[in-house]
Amino acid sequence: MTDFVINSIGRRVPLNVPGVGSFEPYAGAFQKAGPSRAAGAPVHPRSPQRTKSKVAESLEQAIKRSGLEDGMTISFHHHLRNGDAVIPMVLEALQAMGFRGLTFAPSSIPDAHDCVADYIMRGLIGRLYTSGVRGKLGTLVSSGEAGIPVVIRSHGGRARAIEEGQIAIDVAFLAAPACDAMGNVSGSSGPSACGSLGYAMTDAMFAKHVIAITDNLVDYPVGRNISIPQHKVDQIVAVPSLGNPKKIATGAARITRNPVDLKIAKDTFRLMKASGAIAPGFSFQMGVGGASLAVSAYLEEYMKGKGIVGSFGLGGISGHMSRMLEQGLFKSLFDVQSFDSAVTDSVRNNPNHVEIDSSWYANPFNAGCLAHSLDCVILAALDVDVNFNVNVLTGNDGALRGASGGHCDAAAGAALSIVVLPSFRGGVCSIKDSVSNVTTPGETVDAIVTERGILINPLRKDLIERAISAKLPIVDINELKDKVERLTGKPEPPDVDEGDVVAVVEYRDGTLIDSVCRVKK
Repeated sequence: MTDFVINSIGRRVPLNVPGVGSFEPYAGAFQKAGPSRAAGAPVHPRSPQRTKSKVAESLEQAIKRSGLEDGMTISFHHHLRNGDAVIPMVLEALQAMGFRGLTFAPSSIPDAHDCVADYIMRGLIGRLYTSGVRGKLGTLVSSGEAGIPVVIRSHGGRARAIEEGQIAIDVAFLAAPACDAMGNVSGSSGPSACGSLGYAMTDAMFAKHVIAITDNLVDYPVGRNISIPQHKVDQIVAVPSLGNPKKIATGAARITRNPVDLKIAKDTFRLMKASGAIAPGFSFQMGVGGASLAVSAYLEEYMKGKGIVGSFGLGGISGHMSRMLEQGLFKSLFDVQSFDSAVTDSVRNNPNHVEIDSSWYANPFNAGCLAHSLDCVILAALDVDVNFNVNVLTGNDGALRGASGGHCDAAAGAALSIVVLPSFRGGVCSIKDSVSNVTTPGETVDAIVTERGILINPLRKDLIERAISAKLPIVDINELKDKVERLTGKPEPPDVDEGDVVAVVEYRDGTLIDSVCRVKK
């Protein structure tokens, strides 16, 4: 990589990534007005002869028919999470068929898929475009041993890149929990049901060739819950299993009993209430971490007591959000990814629980981007810095172990963005002078809530005034950092080689917000 520049938040990024292309440096969360180009959705032609089935005899036959060649781009979705067996299944087949140098572009990579690291070292994968890099793969990339270009994108940024043509998917391999012989796919039924297929929808829309892989081939038509319609699917492969259902859709996550998380949740809710965000017709997004779920419990009780009905819940949807829909506390849920079995049931049975694709969810240049209509979002973090920049990608050692997800998308779009995290983890202060990697810029973060106080971005003078009036425990971010460091000690910066970039982090608008440097051995 050559021609490094310093972007608007002081991070060193390249202007060109060999094997990928040129980039612009990040210049501000709202500085880029629109896409540089737009790629039209491909047509999936078929002969006019009558047919009642697109089912291939085998995965290998479907791959041969797809026209896939060395160096092309393949994509997958991650809705099956750690229960997914489709990615390993397809990569094994591609390796056996002798493919080399493919661009691997999944919506994210589940924690369980250490095999991806092996296929990089064996030459099957020559480029990596993803949202999450963890486990063995994170170690491989962070060490510099992968030796391939790696671009990390948010969920909204990935949808934008696909629509602009930066990610040109040649063949999409899509796990299909239910599928009929013509290719109508549903994510909410079958033994591998996972609910919404929001990330797969975008891939099916723009891939040149789509192969649906299913363990539940049903009579035509699949039913009313069609996630991906037949005219977007070229071939179908029937397999015995898509993976382990127990690791795909679990039971509803329980609200934490951890006193630290509960304190964070209570103060977060108090800040939401003081801000005026909780009002009739408000919209909301949260994660599924302990503190976030506890916030939902406070919110549910308050909305019931005040008779407040919200407009919509958004994002990755938990069972708690689907319960609030059933209780009439929200009019609709817009679901890009379902997190537990209760949500899958809701997608299947409740007409107000709507599957949405990732572009509709968070593409910054989508005219109807739902993230831009959020009143409030609650987000987690690995650590933050005194400029309110957030890191969700790298650990204290500088190694990749997280995912960009929709973090920067929701933070930029929401009227009130709150980051929740404990003041320290594992004896290390969570507030740094400068985070090792920026995923979400501080200008889009309104407040950070810890168990030791609420930190409000100085840019939000209105929020500070409201919090003071509500007698909330506001603390200066520098003062809290110093206070915690007196307990934990000042953390050593990660030992990385700043001259050796192993991955670049793209902001949602396509500019580079940061670089990930090689961790020294």
